[in-house]
Amino acid sequence: MERTLVLIKPDGVQRGLIGEIISRLEKRGLKLVAAKFMSVTRDLAEKHYEIHKGKPFYEGLINYITSAPVLAMVWEGPLAIAAVRQTMGSTRPTEAAPGSIRHDYALVVGRNLTHASDGSETAIQEIGIWFRPEEIASWERSSDPWIFEQN
Repeated sequence: MERTLVLIKPDGVQRGLIGEIISRLEKRGLKLVAAKFMSVTRDLAEKHYEIHKGKPFYEGLINYITSAPVLAMVWEGPLAIAAVRQTMGSTRPTEAAPGSIRHDYALVVGRNLTHASDGSETAIQEIGIWFRPEEIASWERSSDPWIFEQN
């Protein structure tokens, strides 16, 4: 099973889209294994966006992610990274596929509602920044055999 980090960013929280986003990921068949609603410290924001340090938009990212609470989550499933990114849609909402979260609810990159890890290594690193191992639950859903091919 693959795990990925998902953040519902300040605009998603402020617009009341937490339930909609979680619902779409659950309906897709992904399993929530960790979640915390939190205010992001500057230190945490700098660790998360370290790859962008020195870029012109870096300070804006830091200021934005620390401006209001976020919901940080870990989702699990086969090909979870690709499934989450497909469900979210393109980073640029006007290029996102119809039916994706960003297509349906966002207009501009700077307010695109969510963050999702873009690869396996990134997911491991990001999950480690946002969650301690003991904060992630390993559990079995009774519906897993009906969602994940295991034969």
